Amino acid sequence: MTREAAIAHVLDHFESGAFKADVARRVAIPTESQNPDRAADLRRYLTDEMIPSFERLGFATRIIEESRAKGPFLFAERMEDPALPTVLGYGHGDVIRGQDEQWLPGLSPWTLTERGDLWYGRGVVDNKGQHSANLAAQASVIATRGRLGFNAKWLIEMGEETGSPGLREVCSAHRDLFRSDVLIGSDGPRPDTRRPTIYLGTRGGASIDITIDARAGGHHSGNWGGLLSSPAIQLVHALSTITGPTGEILIPEWRPKGGLPDKVRQALAGLELDMGEGAPAIDPDWGEPGLSGPEKVFGWSSFEILAMESGQPRGPVNAVPPRAWARCQLRYVVGVEMDDIVPALRRHLDRHGFGFVEVEPAREEVFPATRLDPDNPWVGWALDSMRRSSGKEPALLPNLGGSLPNDAFSEILALPTIWVPHSFNGCSQHAPNEHWTADLAREALVVMTGLYWDVPESGIPLRR
Repeated sequence: MTREAAIAHVLDHFESGAFKADVARRVAIPTESQNPDRAADLRRYLTDEMIPSFERLGFATRIIEESRAKGPFLFAERMEDPALPTVLGYGHGDVIRGQDEQWLPGLSPWTLTERGDLWYGRGVVDNKGQHSANLAAQASVIATRGRLGFNAKWLIEMGEETGSPGLREVCSAHRDLFRSDVLIGSDGPRPDTRRPTIYLGTRGGASIDITIDARAGGHHSGNWGGLLSSPAIQLVHALSTITGPTGEILIPEWRPKGGLPDKVRQALAGLELDMGEGAPAIDPDWGEPGLSGPEKVFGWSSFEILAMESGQPRGPVNAVPPRAWARCQLRYVVGVEMDDIVPALRRHLDRHGFGFVEVEPAREEVFPATRLDPDNPWVGWALDSMRRSSGKEPALLPNLGGSLPNDAFSEILALPTIWVPHSFNGCSQHAPNEHWTADLAREALVVMTGLYWDVPESGIPLRR
């Protein structure tokens, strides 16, 4: 049997509606990891859905428990020959809250609904549809070739949307279990919907709370206005020192040392950002001056104020508020020292006379920044395979603009990491009306089937 036959097989799987049915069953399980009432559903996704799916393909499975995790981890393994390459796959079955009442009429986060070319449902792209596509591609290789031709291992977690607590501990404790030659995973969006994409790591993500607690309670704004300091005004001025008026980061430690590396600039040259239908227009003058749009997202750091609060926003009263708070986030790239992010902010605010402003991490889990060298042989191999399958020139990103727990694989397991995203920026990920396009789902199956078919012929020396 041939590569073309395997791709034809997976297209039959798509056209028959069987792939959509697989995704629909998985979307129907409300795996909200931010909702403590969904703990049983997190486990059910693995035991009732994923374990049977893997075992039908000849995988051995086991559940791994970790005390810090939101839910269990699933390890699946199909070992054909120790002398063959071993590919580790990854997916997360948890999703953010459904936000049920905010979806369009007739849509539900827990029911996969097809409207025209669009498939709606919570998790349809993040991440149930994406790891479903990769598993279906492996199934087509097995059905066509009679075997994979390589060893496959999988890790499915149920807490990525809460920062992947416990994932690093699991990888550290089970290094031998996860020993592989390469990670091939799928998550996140393509920057250009028209081109298959590879990214080699992720920007890091650090959330920070910046707070001013001035006094115990509010006081009449007429009787006390001009006598009491305003935490809201002070916080606005403190925040304004972090960036320029167009978002340029002013804290030197938050900018990558040495600037934009030549390899990153070369990889991003000519890349266009096609954010998808319905996406907002890009503000060309926002962010780091002198950088292209792709360089700002994939090669540089960005700072955002996610939320602010002072007083009573839903019912303002005539009082000087006692407190002001902002939840902020830094997305950062390789070249920024993760452990110095909060201390650098503290030093910066002190220099500007804001020593009274409190600064602390907003959550314990921080995603480090990671980036595989574009010259790694797995990169060229994957680009060639995807070019052959799709008939298109793939886009190569040094790292994703968002954050993933890629350090668990690139640092703890010391694996080269190849990420092939199957989503797009306009998919409403993390929002009501999350959706996938049928065309992207179809192309994901084609590209991944070709990629897995080509693993045995990669010729890349094995790590062991």
